[in-house]
Amino acid sequence: MLLLKGEKIHVVHRRLFERDIRKHFIGEVEDYENGLVRVVGHVFVIEDPKENVFRKKPELRTRVISLNSGEVFVNILPPTVDLEKIRYEGVGHDMRVTDGSGWHLDIKEFGWT
Repeated sequence: MLLLKGEKIHVVHRRLFERDIRKHFIGEVEDYENGLVRVVGHVFVIEDPKENVFRKKPELRTRVISLNSGEVFVNILPPTVDLEKIRYEGVGHDMRVTDGSGWHLDIKEFGWT
């Protein structure tokens, strides 16, 4: 099994065009089967790329994401991460995802400058 029920994941949606909105999804796996993952969580978006601030959409969403599509990157988060406290913060030229506990995920590798 590639993903396990209860695992916490950070999903980066690949932008197809330069002006596409940067969109991430962070949530908990409900089910996984044959390259499809059902996950419950929140969408985070940058609506203005010059601003470089991700905003959490308040409504909880359930998504089915194809891991075979090539359109997403998935990071498995530590089980101790508090998903309700997730935020994005800029550190110099880097961008990080953190819950404020000392843990962070550097996301510069996903095209940040």
